[in-house]
Amino acid sequence: MTKAAWVDKIKIIEGLDEETEMLSPNSFGICFNQRSETDLVVYFKPLNELFPPVAFDCKKGLLFNFERDLIEEDDIEYALDIMSLFNQSPELQLDQPHQVRQLQKVMDLVVEEYHNPNASYIMLKTLLKVLMLNLIRFWNKDFIKQDHNQKRLFQFLEMMEMSFMKHTDADFYAKQIGVSVKRLNQILKEKLDMTAKQIIQQRQITEAKRRLIKSEITIKELAFLLGFDSFSGFSRFFKKAVGESPSKFKARHS
Repeated sequence: MTKAAWVDKIKIIEGLDEETEMLSPNSFGICFNQRSETDLVVYFKPLNELFPPVAFDCKKGLLFNFERDLIEEDDIEYALDIMSLFNQSPELQLDQPHQVRQLQKVMDLVVEEYHNPNASYIMLKTLLKVLMLNLIRFWNKDFIKQDHNQKRLFQFLEMMEMSFMKHTDADFYAKQIGVSVKRLNQILKEKLDMTAKQIIQQRQITEAKRRLIKSEITIKELAFLLGFDSFSGFSRFFKKAVGESPSKFKARHS
């Protein structure tokens, strides 16, 4: 695959501020702010979200921005790990010298390949995956120390990512986790400031946008794929969340 074919899927630039333009709202962002040889802070931007305000201090950091296509081309377990990492970790602070050195080595390889005039898409994607797997490994070590509710949050996000097109009722997830809907919502509000329904709906909107832009699916087919009983119900839901009808959104991105 030539560079022209994937240049709109990933970009790497130096620095991050409020004016930095992302590839799209539906893209992942990571900013690496290395403050010393033993102090590296990593900031995450989930899909359809913004970086946490503190990340904009990362003016001399390194920004990696990539579309979700890059992870969805791989296995589902990897994609779920990425989703969990970005949704649960506004930032990750590394202060172990070996961790910082290891990440820096992989970052350098990714940047070198990205700027290579003959860059290989497969090589770049592979190096990026190695970088992400290292971040997941370092994050998991910290995650073990988290409280029980954090683990329930992880369970919910993992199940939701796999089942949101079939199960849109919070009761389904609450039963799987072993808590009441009220308790699940309390946990989610505490950790993410959103209820289960709001998170599921946000995921539906993300998926709807992606399919309207990337596939030839009809809006009626998409409505039923996402679990809506009618085309009109889906259209009202989409317009309320996005500000325009799915047909106008699709036409604007065609």
